[in-house]
Parts: sequence; structure tokens; C-alpha cells
Amino acid sequence: MPLSFETFFEIVYFLYMKQIFALFSLFFVLFISCEARVNGSLSADGSASLTLNMSLYSRTASLIQNLFAAAGQGGQAQQALQVLDGQAISRSMSQAPGIGSVTLRNTSQTAVSGQMQISKISDFLSAAGESGFVTFERRGAAQGGRCRININRGNGGKILELLSPQLTDYLNALMAPVVTEEEISKTEYLELVTSFYNKSIADEITRSIISIVIDFPGTVTSVYGGTFSGRKVTFNIPLLDLLALETPLYYEVVWN
Repeated sequence: MPLSFETFFEIVYFLYMKQIFALFSLFFVLFISCEARVNGSLSADGSASLTLNMSLYSRTASLIQNLFAAAGQGGQAQQALQVLDGQAISRSMSQAPGIGSVTLRNTSQTAVSGQMQISKISDFLSAAGESGFVTFERRGAAQGGRCRININRGNGGKILELLSPQLTDYLNALMAPVVTEEEISKTEYLELVTSFYNKSIADEITRSIISIVIDFPGTVTSVYGGTFSGRKVTFNIPLLDLLALETPLYYEVVWN
């Protein structure tokens, strides 16, 4: 049953009072219409180094500004657009399991870039559920390995909760199936976004692609869900697939 306007406003005001926008984690960028690029490398011991570059699309930035205005801060437009706080994101992300360090800086009011070190990929968000988020198998010094990534409605919300409990509240307000676990299709979700916000926001979500390029510790022999050349693997993930999770997302890389 759709939320009434009064209930929706109360949710937004509650989130504002908790200063949720100052605590947005990295996955805010990955789960709201944006441009996101991740480049990095995975070592044979399971550690990883990533470079992150992320920015919000203009319509989404305007939406966030409007939410601030609805909460009584309409005169602080510049502050409202500073929703991506590199230092705050770094502090939030550094508390997640498996992360060694995170250093992000603002390149504009709506964009951040920087580095993330993962100490052990198999521990990365390991508490997300029994089904696992990341599985890393090393077959021996000269025998290569295998890495699997699994995201579904059973662990998607848990992953977000580990990264930022406040973000879970926010995505509940957006009615994103990755958090609500509601069994609706991608088409139905876009219709829901359009009815509560506008078609421009739904269109930004539709065209958003998350680009991930990773170098693996050996020559890649097979990939599920992406493409590869030599040691390099590329994943281009539609944002809508992540938000709706109409079908589970599964990725696998095998290398020698």
C-alpha cells in the first residue's frame, strides 16, 4: 500500500533530524542515480586495493536539496548539495568488516574520489548472511583461484546495514526492494519512484551504470557477468538491477 504524503514527510523529517545526509556511506552513491567507477587490483593473498570515483546526477542532487528544504532548511542550498562528504564516508566505511582503510575527498559538492584498502576479500562484509557476499578461493601458489560475488534480497539489506544503518532507513523511505525485500519487478519499482518523485529521477536510475574494472592475480580463464582480457575483468552493472534485485546478482571470476 503506497505511503501517504504525510507519512512520507514524517520519514524525511525524521531522517533529517538524525542528520542522515552527513553520514551517507559509499553505497549511497552506488544505490542512487549516479556515475560510479571503481578501478583496482586483487592480490593472491586476498587483499585488494580500489580507486573510487563517484558523482550524483543533477536531478538526484536536486531531489536531495528539496528534501532538505522540506525539512526546513530551504535557505541552505549549498549545504544541502554537500550530501557526499568524503571524510564522513571514510569514517563510516572504515568500520565495516574486512576494510583496512578508506580515504575519500570531495572533488565537488556532489562528487568524491579516493582509495579503499580491503585487508581480506573473504572477510569483506562477512556478516551479511550465511549465503555470503564475497567468496574467495585460492587453489595454491601456482594454481590460481576463484572469486564469487552474490547479492540478493536476502543479504542486500544486511550489506547496507553493515555499511550504514542510517542508509537503510533512507532507502526504506525510497521503497527500494534491496532494503524492503518486497517482491516487485524493476518496472513496478520505476513506476513507484515516478509516482512519489518524478519521471526524471526514474530515468536517471534507468540509465545509471556502475563500472568496475579489477586486475586479478593471474590470467583470467572465465568470467560470469562480465568481460575479461588477460588479468583484467570489467563489470558494467545497471543500477536498476541492484536497487530492485528482481533476480539475484551473481558474478564469478576464475584465474590461473
